Amino acid sequence: MFTSVLMIEKALTSADVEFVTTLHGDEQVGFHVLLQPRGDQADRLLRAIDDIALGELDEAARERETPEGDAAKGPAEQALDVSLTALRAAGSTAEGRMVEDHPLDALRKLVEEVGADEVIVLTDPHYVEEFFHRDWASRARHKVGVPVLKLFSHSKA
Repeated sequence: MFTSVLMIEKALTSADVEFVTTLHGDEQVGFHVLLQPRGDQADRLLRAIDDIALGELDEAARERETPEGDAAKGPAEQALDVSLTALRAAGSTAEGRMVEDHPLDALRKLVEEVGADEVIVLTDPHYVEEFFHRDWASRARHKVGVPVLKLFSHSKA
């Protein structure tokens, strides 16, 4: 069985599930999912800049209404449960956990624990972070020792 660590920031959509579960053709894939709840105010600013870059001004204005920190844990746990259920329903094995501090350290540790074959980072575009190579995928490539594939979510969850 092929083992993938899937790093996400929100619930997987049905299109996302179909995409990641069919990447390796007929080969059986087991997923270990990491989800990090929304961060702090600095993350909010970067998300707002990304929204503006995408022309989504209404989204940028609503960034301050999005739960962060402790308030984001409940919705994040629900998003993780929904994602695991969807992956299992698609015929894959799936386990998951929340990440609260240092997501890249947690990613590296999980890759080692499960003997992962690859890491898939599935996110919305983050133009500022990507430009400076500070996004998860760019930084993970230097930490995990396995191939890192960066994919963009198919639609908003």
